[in-house]
Amino acid sequence: MKTENKGFNLTIPINNFDLFYDDLGEGNVPVIFIHGFPFDKSMWQGQLEFLQSAYRVIAFDIRGFGKSTDENSSLSIDLFADDLIAFMDQLNIEKAVICGLSMGGYITLNAYQRFPDRFEALILADTQCIADTPEAKEKRYKTISKIEANGVTDFNESFIKSVFYEDSFTNKKEVVEELRSVVFSNPEHIIQRGLATIAERSETCSTLDKISIPTLIICGKEDSVTPLAQSEAMKKAISEATLKVIENAGHVSNLEQPHEFNKHLSDFLKAINIIGDGGFKVD
Repeated sequence: MKTENKGFNLTIPINNFDLFYDDLGEGNVPVIFIHGFPFDKSMWQGQLEFLQSAYRVIAFDIRGFGKSTDENSSLSIDLFADDLIAFMDQLNIEKAVICGLSMGGYITLNAYQRFPDRFEALILADTQCIADTPEAKEKRYKTISKIEANGVTDFNESFIKSVFYEDSFTNKKEVVEELRSVVFSNPEHIIQRGLATIAERSETCSTLDKISIPTLIICGKEDSVTPLAQSEAMKKAISEATLKVIENAGHVSNLEQPHEFNKHLSDFLKAINIIGDGGFKVD
């Protein structure tokens, strides 16, 4: 599918807000990247630059994050999934390979559950299918109350510490600082609404066995936010799934070990030999 409008920081109106996105390369079935909370599309720049010579690659700021501002809507994973489908419709994309990290994975699994015919393959990075336990949900709402009372700085700093493998703070300081600036660029109310969105998400584990398309699961071995055990459980439940574990990486494995992450993406996309009619065949 070709489109005349290509490049970085494009914008398109969908579902009563302006969605910002990057759209590079060419291909019949694009790869669409969905960022995690509380990040933006810039986290995928290394993947877009690596793949754009061989594939059409798209990354977008989900509603409320990055440049896709929305001050009014009540956010939810359902709404984010609706936005994904509306975005694909606006770009005349019938089917896509979807790569979602963390909350982006929640959106990916939600969208597949409801619109399975729109997806060619799935890439689930550092994510999980479970919903919050009552205790975890209560903890998130306490965090929201703390942010309301004391501001967002303590939460942001604690969150940054939780998503990186400890060695990254010494060996990848520039990557840490870049992500810190993205996290701190979020308005306080968006952090609060994002936390509530994650707290209220539904589980998708019970329908994983219905996923009948090729699925790549990637997880940083040291991921403490969505631990490797969650990826291993998804691998067992999805018949067409492959699991790749990235050493020396935490929750943002695509940023901490981009070369290995990109190799796994490339190998997977080559194995799914995308052809012009929108189908796939496995080599």
